[in-house]
Amino acid sequence: MDLLKVLSEMPGAPGREELVREFIESKVKGLADEIHTDAMGNLICRKKPAEGATDVKKVMIACHMDEIAFYVRLIDDKGFIRIHNAGGFDNRNLFARRVRIQTRDGELIEGVMNPGGRPIHIAAPEDRTKIPKMSEFFVDTGLDKETVTTKIRPGDPVTLVQEFTELGEMATGKCLDNRVACWVGVRLLERLQASDKYDVYVVFTVQEEIGLRGAITSSYAIEPDISIAIDTTLAVDTPGVPGEEQITEMGKGVAIKILDGYAISDKGLVDTFVDLAEKEGITHQYEVLPMGGTDAGAMQRARAGSRSIALSVPTRYIHTVTEMIHKGDLRATLDLLTAYLSQ
Repeated sequence: MDLLKVLSEMPGAPGREELVREFIESKVKGLADEIHTDAMGNLICRKKPAEGATDVKKVMIACHMDEIAFYVRLIDDKGFIRIHNAGGFDNRNLFARRVRIQTRDGELIEGVMNPGGRPIHIAAPEDRTKIPKMSEFFVDTGLDKETVTTKIRPGDPVTLVQEFTELGEMATGKCLDNRVACWVGVRLLERLQASDKYDVYVVFTVQEEIGLRGAITSSYAIEPDISIAIDTTLAVDTPGVPGEEQITEMGKGVAIKILDGYAISDKGLVDTFVDLAEKEGITHQYEVLPMGGTDAGAMQRARAGSRSIALSVPTRYIHTVTEMIHKGDLRATLDLLTAYLSQ
């Protein structure tokens, strides 16, 4: 889990994924036949088919690098920083959070985030249960205004801070959505041999959290025949939620997506992955997600379209700093993807 720990704790706001990309590139050098970064910032790693292979299919695997984050909107006359969100947050989980501001010079400045208003000791009764709007949150760096305005400017990304921790067979940390996929992508390239069936493109995509933007452009360029998104999905197997609403369950293996709010998986691919999981003894479950989506929704519609599916790692508390996965589910995701590409 050392690789996942580094990936989880690294900042990578949508549009500012460069630190994550540079780290991943350092890990995959020598593992792919071609590596390049496109205009959007997607890291594209190609594993060519075996020499002499015919009737080869292009397979694109998308692993998005970005995390939900914020951008500096303005600095007020006291040096407090107002922010704009990039991605979907539940404001109930944003109180008293540590953050890190990534400056134009590459410095990482620590701060704390809270909503404006009175502390609970002197708050009116109706304010004690109020959920603040995103526009009410601000960042306090502890620095005076002159220092703040010298180092920080509007447009600097702000990411949450949280230590990655292993809890038995579980692991918890920030942005496991979707650094688990980055982990899968790196480990997959370590395992893959040249195939006589597939021309494989492992793409570490950008800006998924704000509209699948990196997958849109990279899939347009690659024109895959088959596209596979690796991502997280809801595991709401926790108190207060009826069983029929849990989507997936921790420890029950990789989730083979049937559909979500953006895409319906190709039936042939669903059948193939299910049959392969059963044949190889890989724990698996089905995923039907009523809302939300993954890069599969973009890849499926690139140019003339592709046969598309998503493999998901069940995750509790998604879009918080305490996202939680089961290590066995993560391994099952990697094993199933490897088995498919090694047929």
